Amino acid sequence: MLLHNIFILFLGLAWGFAVGSGFVAFITVLDIIPRLIQLTKTASKIHSYEYAVICGVLAFTWFDLRDWNLTVPSLFMVLVGLLMGIFIGMLAAALTEVLNVIPILAKRLHMQNYLLYLLMAMAFGKIVGSLFQWLWFYVW
Repeated sequence: MLLHNIFILFLGLAWGFAVGSGFVAFITVLDIIPRLIQLTKTASKIHSYEYAVICGVLAFTWFDLRDWNLTVPSLFMVLVGLLMGIFIGMLAAALTEVLNVIPILAKRLHMQNYLLYLLMAMAFGKIVGSLFQWLWFYVW
């Protein structure tokens, strides 16, 4: 039994290191923090960004391991959902910017003259898809 527990501990640590390394590599390759600092012109607050990422990862890892259930008002959950959506949107935008997905897609589809419509269709598709998922799985 002791050997089994040690193996599980080792496996959990290995997976944690693999996921953590992937997260750090993803954030680093996309230059999310430097780009955010550049856009917001808050270079003097670089340590605050670092601490926020580290504290966020540690806190939510701890919450996940403790299997907590939070009872909070619905308005607070709307705010949390909005902030999470902004984060995912920024992450997706950074990924498309780094990989030059939009210009390549527009060129391949011969839509250079309709780039605004392509971007709007993608944005509205994301909004409709998110609303459908939320309404289908959480409201109804």
